[in-house]
Amino acid sequence: MAGERILLVDDAAEVRLFLADSVLRTAGYDVLTAANGVEGYTLARDLRPDLIIADYLMPQWTGLEMLAALHKDKIDLPFILITAEGSEEMAVQALRLGVNDYLIKPFDPDDLLSAMQRVLKEHWTRQITQQIPAQLMEANLQLEQRLHELDTLVQIGKRVTSLLELHEVLNQIVQAAVRLAKAERGNLLLVDEDSGELYLYASSEKMRSDGDSFRLPVSDSLAGQVVKTGEPVVITGDALHKIKTHYLVRDVMYIPLALQGQVIGVLEVSNHDISREFEPHALPLLRVLADFSAIAIGNAQLYAAMQNERDTLDAILRDTEDVIVVADTQDNILFCNPAAQRAFNIERDDFIGKPLDDVIRNSEVQTLFTKDASSRRNPSSEIHLEEDGRYLNAQLSTVELVGKVAVMQDITHLKELDRIKSDFVTAVSHDLRSPLTAILGYVELLSRMGPLNDNQLEFVRRINESVQSITALISDLLELGKIEAGFDKDREPVHIDEIVRGAVEGQRHQWETKRHKVDVRLPDGLPPVLGYPQRLKQLTNNLVENAVKYTPDEGEIHIQVETNDNFLVLRVEDTGIGIPKKDQPYIFDKFYRTDQAIDNFAGTGLGLSIVKSIVEQHGGRIWVESRVGTGTTFSVMLPACADAACQEEQQAEKHAAH
Repeated sequence: MAGERILLVDDAAEVRLFLADSVLRTAGYDVLTAANGVEGYTLARDLRPDLIIADYLMPQWTGLEMLAALHKDKIDLPFILITAEGSEEMAVQALRLGVNDYLIKPFDPDDLLSAMQRVLKEHWTRQITQQIPAQLMEANLQLEQRLHELDTLVQIGKRVTSLLELHEVLNQIVQAAVRLAKAERGNLLLVDEDSGELYLYASSEKMRSDGDSFRLPVSDSLAGQVVKTGEPVVITGDALHKIKTHYLVRDVMYIPLALQGQVIGVLEVSNHDISREFEPHALPLLRVLADFSAIAIGNAQLYAAMQNERDTLDAILRDTEDVIVVADTQDNILFCNPAAQRAFNIERDDFIGKPLDDVIRNSEVQTLFTKDASSRRNPSSEIHLEEDGRYLNAQLSTVELVGKVAVMQDITHLKELDRIKSDFVTAVSHDLRSPLTAILGYVELLSRMGPLNDNQLEFVRRINESVQSITALISDLLELGKIEAGFDKDREPVHIDEIVRGAVEGQRHQWETKRHKVDVRLPDGLPPVLGYPQRLKQLTNNLVENAVKYTPDEGEIHIQVETNDNFLVLRVEDTGIGIPKKDQPYIFDKFYRTDQAIDNFAGTGLGLSIVKSIVEQHGGRIWVESRVGTGTTFSVMLPACADAACQEEQQAEKHAAH
């Protein structure tokens, strides 16, 4: 290729000028010329041309003698010999001295150019070939070093995810940082959340037992600067003399440890004895180690929090009196807390993974776990423990990816209280009905004894009203007791629209007397509700009766039923007196009545309590919206019975009842 420097040595001036000007320079070569061997040797030694073209016979030194002198000085350059006489002896001598080619005069200039191209190509190929091993060796060493560094990072990453001992992990990270940075020492400092100082947590050197006695202020240190800025600092050599440090170092590198966007510490490597500039790739490697450190600290914090929560949960499950049983999707036992083991006399220690029916012999529990806990309402049941006579209220729910969980509370004392209450209500009701009947009888006899004056008639009227009020109260108490005691059996699909029409018709005389405008909206195709017909009638009658009672003359009452997903929503809206905000949280409590209701309307204070009990009996919800002087809206949400699961639930209840 053109552009190489050529040294042309020939004692014939006309040959030298012709080849230099007409052949070589024309071909684009940079040409040096010499008139004899000594002059050519001097130029070759000092300027090191890319190729020498020399005549054989020249004054002082021949071309081969000049080549021998260069070899003696260990100068190896491509060499083409030109001669007017060619002989076998000269050819052998030329090859021994390393002549690359020779031409016999006269020769064609194109032959010379071809020979030059060939010799130069061979020379450059040889040079590259000789240099490649050295370059490959250097590249191989660098590659081995990078692989070693990557392997170190991989091993540290594995330890971060596999070791739970934080101090051990961080010590290994510091040791790795020292190796990768080719430093003398390394430390890891963490920020003390209380004091704000940096304290020593891990080190490549042996730490004192009171390791955190070594502290650095964040406000006045290089490490503190890293904490504030979140950027690494690398300082070597003389630059450190201009900066205040808290211990003597010659080179130092600080890398921030960031966790969730906050710097929680600093990774440091340093040289104390010999100043040695850190390699450029050390910084990104130590950044990775700093990230590993932050991850390890974060994992340790999460593990500690998880362990604390687990210990708390274990304590709750161990000490709670609630009975808890967990089974997988195949009804194999996953967990029974100590209360469950005591309740069901589980004495074996290997019950985990065993079929529930083999571990818990109580048939009511076995039946509970056969129910579908993924339905709209979690199955519930009352469990009787024959061994000690206790009663448990059980609720079954589904936990995704786990199975079924049954939580049972001891309601034995509640059952006893309920029995006592029922006995009391029954006894009081019976004892009150007899004298009330007698009172009404004597009041009726008064009119037969002779005419009564106006005052006496008023007294009789008041007696009648009081007796009727007490009788209604007794009836409501008995009804509420029956609902709460769960005496109702055999639920069935009930059409709410029919019940609403019946309630409106039942109150027709009252709302027509008060000239109310009653608007009833019942869309076609409403799904039924799985419930107790008599109770649902009672619920609807109470709401409609309240709307009529508390709405002034010529007011409006709106009643509608609509579907909402798998529920029916019954709304009874009126333009009555409204309920004050302060009273709304208590209106479903037994015997609670607002001041205005007490002063102006008769009632027992049990109607809404009965409604709420019936709603809860059917797995529904009830809520109220009201403004004084504007009106009130009661909304009742009940599960609809429109799918096969509902029908199966009804059949299961009937089967259980029989």
